[in-house]
Order: sequence, then C-alpha cells, then structure tokens
Amino acid sequence: MSSLKSLTPLQQKQLAEYIARVLSVYGFITDSYIIEFFTDNLWEQLPESWRKALSDLSSPELAEQLLSNGGRDSISYRSVWPLSLLALKATAHCLAFPRIPVNEAANKNHKRPEEFCENHCQSNKLDPLFRKHVKPKKQHEIRQLGKLVRILSEVTGCEQVVDIGSGQGHLSRFLSFGQGLSVTAVEADKHLVTMAAKFDHDLMYMLEKKSHIITDLSPNPPRHVMAWVDPKASWEDLAKQLGECSCVVNRKCGGHFKAQCIGGTVNGHADPGSSTENPGECLNVKLHSGQTAPVLGINSHSSHGLAKHSAFEPVTCSCHDGQVPYSPSDKFLLTGLHACGDLSVAMLRHFARCPSVVGITSVACCYMKLSTREMPEPPGVLSSSHPAQATQPLEYGYPLSSWVARLPGHKLSYKAREVACHAIEDYMERLRGESAILRTHCYRAVLETVIRSIDPNMKRPGVQTIKKAHELPFREYAREGLKRVGLDPGTTLDEVLVERLLSQHQKVVAFFSLALLLAPLIETLILLDRMIFLQEQGFHCDLIPLFKPEFSPRNLVLVATKAGASPVNVWQQLEQLGERAGNGVLSGTEKGAAVR
Repeated sequence: MSSLKSLTPLQQKQLAEYIARVLSVYGFITDSYIIEFFTDNLWEQLPESWRKALSDLSSPELAEQLLSNGGRDSISYRSVWPLSLLALKATAHCLAFPRIPVNEAANKNHKRPEEFCENHCQSNKLDPLFRKHVKPKKQHEIRQLGKLVRILSEVTGCEQVVDIGSGQGHLSRFLSFGQGLSVTAVEADKHLVTMAAKFDHDLMYMLEKKSHIITDLSPNPPRHVMAWVDPKASWEDLAKQLGECSCVVNRKCGGHFKAQCIGGTVNGHADPGSSTENPGECLNVKLHSGQTAPVLGINSHSSHGLAKHSAFEPVTCSCHDGQVPYSPSDKFLLTGLHACGDLSVAMLRHFARCPSVVGITSVACCYMKLSTREMPEPPGVLSSSHPAQATQPLEYGYPLSSWVARLPGHKLSYKAREVACHAIEDYMERLRGESAILRTHCYRAVLETVIRSIDPNMKRPGVQTIKKAHELPFREYAREGLKRVGLDPGTTLDEVLVERLLSQHQKVVAFFSLALLLAPLIETLILLDRMIFLQEQGFHCDLIPLFKPEFSPRNLVLVATKAGASPVNVWQQLEQLGERAGNGVLSGTEKGAAVR
C-alpha cells in the first residue's frame, strides 16, 4: 500500500476489514508470550510446513527473507517456502502503512537521519539553543513535529497551541521560541514542570545575552500548567473546572514564585511546604489574546504513577495580579508527542467535540495501555473516578470508530497491542548483525520453564530486565531471575533439559520474528480506527510517517483539521513555505509523494 491519502474513506474501511481478517487467522502468534515458548509449545502451534521452512534460517536470513520488504528479485531463498507463509509475508507488507518519511527515502539504508551525518549527537538543522538537554532522538522529533505544527498553524490561521504531556517542555520551547507560536504546555509530573520552567529561563537568558547575534528566535516562552485530567472526563467538565480553578498571572510580575497544587496537594498527598523557586518565571496559562487557554491536561506518558484526586489541578503562582476568566471562544491547536495509551484517544475526542480546537497533530505510543471492553483498566494505568461514569456510556481507547467496532475479528489483546509497540527496524538490525542480545528471549523462556517446575502456579512473574543478560552464563542468569521472583536462587537445575532448550534458541528468534512481521498490521489497524472515527465525525485527517523509524519507531503522526482546512493543504503549503517550514519535513522534489 503506497498511501492512505490515495484511499477513499470506503477503501480505508475495507483496509481495516482486510487487516482484521488476517489477524483473526494468525492473531494467535501476536497473542502469544514469547517467554512461554517452551511451556506452551508455541513452535508446535505453527503449521508443519512453516516450521520446516523457518527452523534452519539464520538470523540474517530471517531479517532479509521474512521481515524485509525488498522486491522478490532481491531475495534468495535456499528452500521452497509454503505458499501460505509467502502469502502472509506479502499481505503483511502490503496492508501495513508505509513507515519511511519521504525526506528520508534516499537515506533509508542509514540508521540515523541525514541531519546527524556530521555529528551523531547534534542535529545540524536545529538551533544549538534547542539541542541543550535534548537527546538526538528527541531533537529529531521536536524539529519534525514542530515544523509540521507550524504549517498546520498557517493552514488553519491559528497560532495558539496546547501541548499535551509536554514533559520537560522541549517541543513546547521549539514551538514557542523557534516557531513563534503561543504555547500552553500541560504536564502532570511536578518535577518535569519545574525542569521545563528552568530550561525556559535558561534559554531566555541566552537570548538576552546574545540578542545582537540571535535574531530569528521569538522571545515568547511557553506557559506551563501542571495537571492530571481523567481521560473519561468530558470536555465541558474540563472547561468548567479550568474556569473555576485556574490562576492566571501577569508574566511581568517578576521575582520569585511558588508553584504549588490547588488545595495544598501534590500527587494526591498533603504537601503544605512544597514549592519550587525559579527567578522571574511564572507558570501560568495566559495566552497572547489575554484569555486563558482551554487546557486539556491528561495523564502524561511520564506520570502514570500519579494518584488521582481531581479532573484538573493547575499550578498557581503566588502573585495573583492580572487574573482573567476563561473564554471558550479561543481557538487553538492540540499537539501531543508520543501521548501514551488513552491520552492520545482523549485528545482526538476533545478535538472532535470541542469547538475551540481547530486542528490536531497526534503521535501515539504505548498501545497496550489503551482501554478496551475486555480490559477496561490495563496494567499500569490509573482507573477513572469521574462522577459522570455512573450515568454516561463507557468509552474505550479501542476501538474508537463505530465501523471497526462492528468488524469480526477486530479485537486486539493486550499482548498484541504490546507487540505493535516493538521497534521492528531495530530488531532487523540485530538479526542482520547476529547480536548476542537475541538470546535474551530464549533465556527468559527457559527461566519460565524452571520457575514453573518449582511453582506451577507462578506464571509470567515480573523478572524485569537483568542487566547485560545476554553476556551471562544461563546459570547466573537463572540465579538472578529466581531471586527476583522470590524463589531459591540456589535451586538445582536440570542441566540436560536446560541445554536442550537453549539449543532451540533460533526457533525462539524465528517465532518472535513472525510476531514482528504482524506488528505493523496491528498499529495500522489501531490508527485506521482513529482515522475512521474522525471521518465519522465529518473531519479531514491524514496519517504521515514523520520520523525516521530506525531512530523513532512510533513515527506516524495523525493530522486532522476542521471545516475550512484540510491536511492536504499542509502539503500544498510546503511549496510556498520552502526552506523555512519545509526543511526536514519534505524535500522540494518529493512533495508530490508526501504520504507514500
């Protein structure tokens, strides 16, 4: 499949149906836990002809013959594969959405984006002020997404942005200082909000210090709001609470300020003395228009451990001058970089239901943390306590659209959604290099066998990552693993059995490779579901591979606008915006292939 934009809404629905059919047949592969490879005889669940074809393949052959999407003429098979396996491979590659950004097509054989060709740690297309405290992966992401948001701003005529799950504010700073937008950053983690304000202050200091040199950056810092919002809360509830609770202050109040939670609580606990001191930098939600931003704070990617205590809890400044009421007439864009689980879904619902939101860019992650009818509260996710839950119909993170919800075979297990989060390009690189890390899955599968031989009722206990496990002899690995799950680390192992299982290491790798072959199909179905949902609501939307997948595996961004603007205009704008906005998003000669 070359492009989702080339598909009509009806064809997108058909694509979702095709993927659901494939997964209904082969979903047992992605539903399986690789650590149960031996205990559940996963290898024997594959057709015999598949086992014969895959059992003798080396890791590099698995990468090239199974996972690679190269042409048939470029692949050499040393045995005859069954047609069913060949058909599955072809179908998986055909139905999954393309993951290579257009501007990286010529650089697809290199792991790092072109902007890191001179220095592996610093983007040569990002101002040094935005590289400070920022890792290369994040540099690549904020530059690409930031420029796309800028283009969307020009298409919609809206310069106000709400950044959901803003973390340390790297994207917010690039949008405000680098793109000249008015940004409100929403983050649930108090420490991250404090760090974001500090980094803003440092950047402002550098701008003032080098004002005679730096002329192309805007002295327009983002506003930071610390908030956790129940994903189940309605837009109206959030807007009402914001209007009642938020403190908006004059940025020029100066001096020191204390950032603290309303009601003297932090993360659900009394914290009467807690405060953060930052000179001259106020955390507030005031926009350039003089109105407060309708903030959509949601449980952020970095703050799943926060206790829930209200739908919205803004940070307030000790200076209360200049307070203004919330105005629902403000228009703004929503953006979220790797919004976790239901966070990205809540953003889409707010976009669809709130008249103030005119556009959205959403990069999702952590699909296993999506709520479903079968698993309303996935592990590691806060449960909802919103009072309206008793009267309102339940809404889940997946499926989102009415169409996908009616498809036979649309259900995705927790494990299947977790598989969709794996970095397939990174795994292929390990296969090609026959990395020793590949033996880790086999180690854990053998350990699962040992654990159940000791305690049959202990299934899939959380061993967590054992540092450099692939470099340890299995005996040492098992000793550490048994200790972590509360079993006797000195347990005598059946050496003959252990060696027999370890010798099947390559079969474990082959089975996991099959699961990764299907992983892009699962992600495509989840994102198709979101696109179809927006289309059911009558909105324009598109799905774009924006980041280099080897660098940032969750690289697909969902772009949507309301009446009067269409994502297709985003690409039309590139011709006019040229180097200023198009650089790094698309090259001039490739704009016609923007969604391939």
